[in-house]
Amino acid sequence: MPQRDPAEHRLHRPLGLGDLVLAQILCVVGSSWVGVAGGLGPAQSLTWVAAMVLFYVPMAASVICLNRRMPLEGGLYVWAREAFGDLGGFLTAWNLWVYGIAVTATILYAIPTELKYLIGPAAAWLPENRLASLAIVTTLIAAITFAALRGLELGKWIHNVGGIAMLIVFAALILLPLWAWAHHAPLHYTPFSVAAPQINMRSLALFGQMLFGALCGLEYIAILAGESRDPARSIGQSVIVSSPVICAMFILGTASIVALVPRARIDFIAPIPQVMRLTLGATGFGNIAAIAAIFLLQLRLLGATSYLFTGVTRLPMAAGWNHLVPAWFTRLHPRRRTPTNSIACVAALVFALVLLGSAGVHAQEAYQLLQGASLTHYEVAYLAMFAVPLFGAAALRRSLPTWLKWTSAAGLLSTLFSLLISAYPFVNVVNAPIYAIKILSTLAVSNLIAVGFYHLRTRTAEKEKDALSDAA
Repeated sequence: MPQRDPAEHRLHRPLGLGDLVLAQILCVVGSSWVGVAGGLGPAQSLTWVAAMVLFYVPMAASVICLNRRMPLEGGLYVWAREAFGDLGGFLTAWNLWVYGIAVTATILYAIPTELKYLIGPAAAWLPENRLASLAIVTTLIAAITFAALRGLELGKWIHNVGGIAMLIVFAALILLPLWAWAHHAPLHYTPFSVAAPQINMRSLALFGQMLFGALCGLEYIAILAGESRDPARSIGQSVIVSSPVICAMFILGTASIVALVPRARIDFIAPIPQVMRLTLGATGFGNIAAIAAIFLLQLRLLGATSYLFTGVTRLPMAAGWNHLVPAWFTRLHPRRRTPTNSIACVAALVFALVLLGSAGVHAQEAYQLLQGASLTHYEVAYLAMFAVPLFGAAALRRSLPTWLKWTSAAGLLSTLFSLLISAYPFVNVVNAPIYAIKILSTLAVSNLIAVGFYHLRTRTAEKEKDALSDAA
């Protein structure tokens, strides 16, 4: 097992098992995926099971085994560095970092539009008012930055509220067919149908999105291993406890969508408020229920934003402990033990991306391209995770169970398939080849920048070491 950096011993450890379980639900379960899967109709159950067997189970196995072997702050970055050396670890951290920053900015950028749906027609002007939207987003960035500076003693409660909100929303969604049945509404509820999907480009594209986009995220909490109590045991336990709940939420939640919303009318962006209004009515109680669902989903979004933000602020700190980035990123608050400089840097980058998205047409195109490429960065990080038992350092591979190679091979192939599908989508794109070239080019340029930074940093670190040796 790699040795802990002495700085890690100075981190506070406020995260217990309950916090970790709620964080897993918060990070993995998204509200739109039940709409995406609902597009497959009765075939959704079998498709979800296939996605869980091919990707979710391998992901869970890798997280449990690798975290047990290396329960250190930085998570996947540490695992990749141990397996592939400094450059491999740095590139893995870079791809996770770019993904986290881009997704955080994307969620915050969409908040004014979400508020429009929550408030109603009176707020229809809000997303179009650039000044008001920017003021809202700036306030939210300041709030999550403040929470990050205070540490996980505060941040974990924001994450917990988001996870609990998601559980409440899905409980209501899963019970919705009972309401329809009690009120004699037309209903064809088949949550465990074994119907097979049609094999065509559309179903493959939906499966590719479900395979990775819907189910990824279990490894993210391992970034905070140094701030968790007994991480070698508790993070693995959080995977075991949360996984049945997460799988049931996806399958049963999608079954409600399929039973209550005609397939051609499913709203892929906001399927849960849509099914609430259709089933309960657009006025009176139905309207109140839909508004409550939207409000709870906003709490989940804010919790997920804070959680993602916290993770990406820890990656430079962990890399700095290994001298892969300047020591400036490792400086901790004397009392809170939070990486203040790294937090400030990430907050500035998120704000810059939000400004880019709200600027002119060309800037918006650049923002959308980065946002579209963010998932491919995450997929590259996952390729590194699944490659550890297959191609990592021999000593590390020998310390891992043999069966992990088989699950990792399945996860690697599933992630690669999802990456190709996400880069070359077969729906909702005017020119798929050009889109694919843009996405893959953005990914390539981003990683070339990372390689250049790594080599520059390596030479700088060597010069600093030589200077210290001469002075001694």
